[in-house]
Amino acid sequence: MSIGNSPEDDRPSDDLDPTPPPADGQATAPSDDRPSIGTVLRQARVDAGLTVDEVSTSTRVRIPIVHAIEEDDFSRCGGDVYARGHIRTIARAVGVDPAPLLAQYADAHGGQSAPTPAKPLFEAERIRSDRRRPNWTAAMVAAIVIVIGFVGFTAFGGDNGSTDKKAAEGAPSATAKPKPKPTHKPTKQPKADPSDSAIAAAPRDKVTVKINAANGRSWISAKDHNGRIMFDGLLEQGQSKTFQDSQKVDLVLGDAGAIQLYVNGKQVSNEFQPGQVERLTYTKGDPEVG
Repeated sequence: MSIGNSPEDDRPSDDLDPTPPPADGQATAPSDDRPSIGTVLRQARVDAGLTVDEVSTSTRVRIPIVHAIEEDDFSRCGGDVYARGHIRTIARAVGVDPAPLLAQYADAHGGQSAPTPAKPLFEAERIRSDRRRPNWTAAMVAAIVIVIGFVGFTAFGGDNGSTDKKAAEGAPSATAKPKPKPTHKPTKQPKADPSDSAIAAAPRDKVTVKINAANGRSWISAKDHNGRIMFDGLLEQGQSKTFQDSQKVDLVLGDAGAIQLYVNGKQVSNEFQPGQVERLTYTKGDPEVG
């Protein structure tokens, strides 16, 4: 029986129904003849020419969970909040409007979701190893430093070479009036504007991420660049955590709509919805979503 269908649909016949007919004037609830959520998502994926692995790659929802949702089994999602997030994410990936599916899920499971413990979510959601993008910001900074250093060396080195050449040609005669030495003003190098990290006193040689549960509690997971877990658990409303690594910080936010992010001393603006699961990676050159 599909999730969202009325249990009365499983009765063998109306003659065997022990429930008396409704009284006069009493409305009878219509049976839900809509296709199940899993059926809609599976058919949309097939129509879009996508495989389960391709959907898993684009949404970062694990393959077993995608299979389970297409079979209308939401027990592996880790709770209602994360089941809704998976339905929304997969529906967008296969080109389906998620709103009717979320409404159908609410009809079957209730509109208000119960709090989800951290441990089931931890088993349901794990960070995938992402291919690290080139850090173009650091490369540009290094190139600017090299150019400025070369210009300064050329300016000072060229002046010293011309002075040594004049001295080698011999001192002027006693009758000749000494020529005044040209005064050389060193090239004034442009002063670099302080970055947002410097203003916020965040070290430039590391990536610093602060998570603040400003709008509610959320399960979070944080790992360093070696994949070691720095934190894994619930962050209650009003609490905050700060993580620092020499290269990058990988995050999983169970309820991204409840979180405020500060990366390298600068707040990261986002449009995360309540109950939305997000996986993020930040490096020293951010704030940019990794």
